[in-house]
This record gives sequence, structure tokens and C-alpha cells, in this order.
Amino acid sequence: MNIAVLASGGGSNLRAILNAIHRGTIPGKITLVVSNNSTAGALEIARSHNIPAYHCSQLHYPSEEAFADALLRLFEEHGVALIALAGYMKKVPSLIIERYRNRILNIHPALLPAFGGKGMYGIRVHQTVIASGATVSGASVHIVDEEYDRGPIVIQKQVHVYPDDTPESLAERVLTVEHEIYPQAIKAFVEGRVKVEGRKVTVDA
Repeated sequence: MNIAVLASGGGSNLRAILNAIHRGTIPGKITLVVSNNSTAGALEIARSHNIPAYHCSQLHYPSEEAFADALLRLFEEHGVALIALAGYMKKVPSLIIERYRNRILNIHPALLPAFGGKGMYGIRVHQTVIASGATVSGASVHIVDEEYDRGPIVIQKQVHVYPDDTPESLAERVLTVEHEIYPQAIKAFVEGRVKVEGRKVTVDA
């Protein structure tokens, strides 16, 4: 299965997915990496692995529809069947969600539906978790729909929140979990073991 990865930052989850592919854990191939940020580390990681890498920002287009059309052309050119958002900081246009319904995944650094939604990304999530007094956090892989962080959950894993945690120390532990469960979720999709019925997701063993 051909996979596109959309990322805005350093690309650590992209690297985790690539490592799983190279180990043979994921029977798929990343055929395209796209970023809204021209200096994103994810683009450099892609180029170092000879993966087509594109800077594509909505700022370059007259409308969201034109931007979505440009992305869809890229996906079609590279035979994309599954899209993985890996630290992608922009909302996916509804036209793309409709075209790739139930075939877009996102990784979120908290246990959804808690600590999700518009503006909840990066270090802000961990600051909010600690401020809430929560004793557990974690990471969630979910299917992307038209609402921020509200799509059906595929897999989650918890981490403890300790009394002396800082947002940075919590982020480090959660990121380790992200690198573990995102490849697992993608592997399940590629192998056809994920079934989506409305808002319910089942993953066959």
C-alpha cells in the first residue's frame, strides 16, 4: 500500500514509520511526503530516503478548494491509498477527507477525546494535561474527519503523569509511545485488519 505522510515539523513520527517499513513490520511504502513548512525536518528526512517531498501551503493558492485540488493531484500521481498525518499543524480540507474517507490517520499526544480540539497541539497539550491534575496521559491514533481530533480512535496507549513532571518531560515520554503505536496502527490498516462502522473501529488480531 502506498502511503503519504503530511508533516509540519521535525518528522520524528515519519522516521518511526520509515524504520518500521525498513524492518519489514509495515508491508507498505511511503511514496510521498508533504509539508506546509518549507524548512520542516520531515522534508529533509524524505529526501535523504529518496522519497518525493513537496512544500505545499494553502498560502500559495487562491482558495481552499484550489489547495485541495493540488494535494489530490499529488496523491493521485503517487498512487496514495493511505494518508498519515505526523505532526501536521493544518486542518485537512473537507474535499480530501471526503475523497479519502476512513483512510486518513492522525497521531495526537493525549488520550482523546480528552485534551483534543482546535489549538490543542504540541507542548500546549502537555501543559494542559499537567494543569488539569491528570495522573495519566498518553497518545491516540484516530481516523481524521471534519472535526479536530474527533474521529474514531484506532489505538491508544497510556503513560503516567508524575507530580514532578514538566510539559517537556511528559512530552518526551508521550513521544516514545507515539513512535510505538503509530506504526502499529498503520500496519493494521495496510494489512486490512481495521474495520470502520460509523464511529466504531475494530482491529482484528
